[in-house]
Amino acid sequence: MSKNQTYFLVSLPTSISPSNHKEEAFETLQAAVSSDYGTISSFSIPGFKIGTLDALVQQADDLSKLDTACEGVVNKVGDSLRGLLEGDEEKIAQQKTINDKPIDQYLQSFSWNRVKYRADKPLVDLIDALQKDATSIDNDVKAKFQQYNQVKSNLATSQRKQTGNLSTRSLVSIVDPKLLITDSDYLETHLLAIPNASVKDFLRSYETLAPMVVPRSSVRVAADDEFALYAVVTFKKHSGEFVHKCRERRWTPRDFKYKEGGKEEEQQEIDRLAKEERKLWGEALRLGRTGYSESAMVWVHVLALRVFVETVLRYGLPLEFVCGLVKTNPKVIKKAKANLDTNFSYLGGNAFGRDKKGRVQQDTNMGPEAAGMQGTEDYTAYVYYEFSIS
Repeated sequence: MSKNQTYFLVSLPTSISPSNHKEEAFETLQAAVSSDYGTISSFSIPGFKIGTLDALVQQADDLSKLDTACEGVVNKVGDSLRGLLEGDEEKIAQQKTINDKPIDQYLQSFSWNRVKYRADKPLVDLIDALQKDATSIDNDVKAKFQQYNQVKSNLATSQRKQTGNLSTRSLVSIVDPKLLITDSDYLETHLLAIPNASVKDFLRSYETLAPMVVPRSSVRVAADDEFALYAVVTFKKHSGEFVHKCRERRWTPRDFKYKEGGKEEEQQEIDRLAKEERKLWGEALRLGRTGYSESAMVWVHVLALRVFVETVLRYGLPLEFVCGLVKTNPKVIKKAKANLDTNFSYLGGNAFGRDKKGRVQQDTNMGPEAAGMQGTEDYTAYVYYEFSIS
């Protein structure tokens, strides 16, 4: 789906048509949305159990919060897929489906999942079920991607040890164990990574850096483009002072203990991590695809419930309404909405009027209760929810 794709749901009473029939009401809605500004399709919402007015007002508030939470889950899963697929938009788009359908197709053919969310249950139960599903999906996807990222990080660290410079890389394959004093109670060998620009200073001063440094004990072990690795022998009783002085001069002491078969062990660990990383990448991709589908599906069901509850609060009973899904884009959505305002502002009663040029305008003196009915600062004369799934 295009990044600039935007949708909005709009619900209107069937009384907008002379016959009060749903078919004619939808045609009236369709005519109000110019094809230049968007395409409209019917959005089917079943009838739900309606409780008390107080309960509906509370449910409207709960659904507003759940709407925001679900959008956050969908976006987080989408970002996780983007990271996993290294920003390849074509591959990302292939993973972003809802119920195995392209997003547009799912939305334009939306049908309430009556098996998972039975329409004969109380609204409070449906809201609770949707909230639990959204939380579960978020937790599952987050846990799997954290597991993958941890292994990926461990692999990168292990690989850097073999490919970095001499101040960071593993010394297993570089240092000859014969250079190390390992069987003395008094002497100790230090390995130091010296910046190439500091080698002359090091050779001139290392013997006097601390007491009891063995004279002429420095041995050049290896070198790369940035550092030279030297071995120096000191008496153990002054090793701490020597290492401290090295750090002050930005010479990097390298901790190294020779271990028989250490080189092979390092390679085996890298191979193990690489294998685990590939396995977890596949698992994360599958769960990311499923998580995106399921979280987006939950979100659309939440939007459907928001429309239903707001429709009851706005238009009252008996409940006769039509709901349309308009596919548009950010460049023309204001014009599409302006067309709706022009045609249906009368539904807002005294909340809307017209200026001297005949343009629809909102009454700025209306009460805060009316302004806050849809959980947004932009009050409309009809039920209207804008969203984008990308």
